[in-house]
This record gives sequence, structure tokens and C-alpha cells, in this order.
Amino acid sequence: MPHDTSSRWSDLHRPRLEGAALAAALTRDSRLWRSLEVVDEVGSTNAVLLDAATGDAPEGSVLVAEHQVSGRGRLDRVWTSPPRAGLTVSVLLRPDVPAARRGWLPLLTGVALAESVRGQTGVQVSLKWPNDLLAGDGRKLAGILAETSGPAVVVGVGLNVSTTAAELPDTAASLSGITGAVVDRGPVLLAFLRALEARYLRWTEAVGDPVVSGLARDYLAWSSTVGTTVSVALPDGSTLDGVAEAVDWDGRLVVATSAGQVELASGDVRHVRRM
Repeated sequence: MPHDTSSRWSDLHRPRLEGAALAAALTRDSRLWRSLEVVDEVGSTNAVLLDAATGDAPEGSVLVAEHQVSGRGRLDRVWTSPPRAGLTVSVLLRPDVPAARRGWLPLLTGVALAESVRGQTGVQVSLKWPNDLLAGDGRKLAGILAETSGPAVVVGVGLNVSTTAAELPDTAASLSGITGAVVDRGPVLLAFLRALEARYLRWTEAVGDPVVSGLARDYLAWSSTVGTTVSVALPDGSTLDGVAEAVDWDGRLVVATSAGQVELASGDVRHVRRM
């Protein structure tokens, strides 16, 4: 009998996601999620949804790729992962909040991801401003990238699940590598999207207010950046050194430097030491 490579169990270590079952479970009784599609391969899930946004695709569209071949992180860095080794997911949102407060969306996504990963796997995690989920030892587990298209925002997440040490840089980790066990991606995906929905609805109902919605408090509880001495590589190539003191009303990192406080909307943060 020929080997069925399309079977979910063709690779017991990295089984396929069951798209139809996940879509039914997610959209049932959801106030936000309208669709979930799982594709075998795509250039970039963010790029696909950004194109869909220009065609009036509805808020609450979710795209998951088993393999992303042209993934991008912040600062146009290339992000790759072996097929079915991680969760590569993008969501299309149309938040009715002041434009300045959209800076909280990747932070909100990070909180939802931290909650779901900790809840589903027990792995100790923290958030590095603005877009990284870190393991307890500081290695990177996931990255988040938010991109806009008019009033729409597409938020993409790449989470290392079964990626091996040989497939990762020394600065990264995976859930299976930490737990020493196979981690089922389906429950992690659903937990993340449900946590994201709950937080997003609270945040938009509060018109993007991070205090009223509870987002600011919860983000600080997960943050490993605030209270830390940091060195920040800025988009113009310069470097800013100081102590990360807070995240402001618009999601910017407030850094105390020898020349005074600076509010950063973007930058590549390196943690120097805990305070």
C-alpha cells in the first residue's frame, strides 16, 4: 500500500494541523473570528492578508501556514522555520481606536501569546519590547510583526514549537526543546487566538485605552524589559543606552538615559542586565 504523505500522521513528530476542525472550533460562538484557513505553503502570511485587506476582507480573518518561505521579522529580517515545526499565523484586524494607540497591538498580541503558551505548556516565558516572546533563559521563542494597510492591521506571529537545536540559532529556543516532549500545535493555536480575541475586544471597547482595558498592567507583569538596563539599536543606525523605565500611553518604550528620558516607537532592544 503506498505511503499517504497527505495524512496528518505522515510525520508523528510534526503532524499537520486539521484546518477544518480548528476553524469550526474557533469560529463557533466567536465575536471576532470569522474564518481560519490552513495552507501548506505560502510566501508570507502577513503579505497575503495585507493584500486581502485591500479587497475588503473582513476583520477576524486568520491565515495559518504549515511552511512560510518568505517570512519577515522586524527590520525586514528573514524568518524561516521547517515545515510544521512551528506556528506561523497572521490575523486581520480593523481596530476602531486612535491611530497612535495601535502601537499597543503587538504588545497586546504578546500578552495573549505569553498567556496561552504558559497555560498550555507550563513553559516560563516573558516579553521583550516590542515584539519577542522569550524563554526563561532569555532565548527567543516567538516574534510578532504588525503591519498596516489603511485602517486594517495585520498581526503575524511565528512561534517555535518542535524546531530542534540544530535548526535554530543559539539565541532561539522551541517549546518541545524546553519541555522535552511533543507539543500539539492545535491547542496552542486555539488558546492563543481565544486569548487574543478576549484582550482585543476589551481593548477596542475601551477605545484603545491601555489602562482602562487592563492591558498596561498585564503587559508590565509579563515584561522582562521594563526595569532592565538596555542597549537599543535604532532604525537610523545609532544606539541608545539606558534603563527601560516604562511603556507609555501609546506603547512606546520610555528609556532613561544620561541626557534624559527618551520615548521609542521602534528599535532592536538588547537586555544588558536586570535591575
